[in-house]
Amino acid sequence: MWDFEHPPLNSALSGRYHIDWMLPAECAERLATGAAEIGLVPIAALPANPELRILPGCTIASKGNVRSLLLVRRADRPLERLRSVAADTASRTTVTYARILFHKWGNAHVPFVPMAADLDMMLDRADAAIVIGDPALLALEERTNREERTGEVLVYHDLATEWRALTGLPFVSAVWGATIPNSELDRVAEDFIRSRDHGLAHIDTLVEEWSTRMPLPAETIRTYLSANIHYTLDEECIEGMRGFFRAAAEAGVLPEYELAPPELVI
Repeated sequence: MWDFEHPPLNSALSGRYHIDWMLPAECAERLATGAAEIGLVPIAALPANPELRILPGCTIASKGNVRSLLLVRRADRPLERLRSVAADTASRTTVTYARILFHKWGNAHVPFVPMAADLDMMLDRADAAIVIGDPALLALEERTNREERTGEVLVYHDLATEWRALTGLPFVSAVWGATIPNSELDRVAEDFIRSRDHGLAHIDTLVEEWSTRMPLPAETIRTYLSANIHYTLDEECIEGMRGFFRAAAEAGVLPEYELAPPELVI
């Protein structure tokens, strides 16, 4: 979103786009009801709105460690013996990935308990916790302090790494969905791709901005923005999405969904 927030292009873009900020799940709801025309959509929401077009070029994905999507469990409780999982309610897609992984780990029916993202409270309630986004990044930073404070040994599973290890595919979290006419698709995609590229060219500025907003070391933020997250909807990510939808249908956690041919989304 660099160009939408920074000069010199933010003024011109503000005349063409009205931006509202919200969680991706709400973006999907706005698109489904017609309250928005473009939104960052969790890929698990795509089967519920098959009319959405995917904007070419951009995604939120990871091809290795993502750091911000964690399954945290007690070390004395193996994955196949977990009796309950407290799940951060912020991301339907991440929870869907986790359910697929638990099928592959031989614990398909472990119950997920929706909870707010507080690792201590989640582990008071369940054997493991799924934490997403800023709380996950903070949990990794506080890992040593928490162990010293509680004496409890935990195992931190990076869900993107686990997905890659089991499937060989990238972990794709979200894409830009749109209900705009086909005639406008290329122009809008061009705006978003250019903004993405300008943001990647200004990583140092973004690190400086976000270092004042989050209690994380600047180098952690830099690594997250430049290495952990992958922003290009390339052929490998498209195959990752197809693999996700196949596995989700096989596990019974999403209905069958056929992604558009690659030439329509890249």
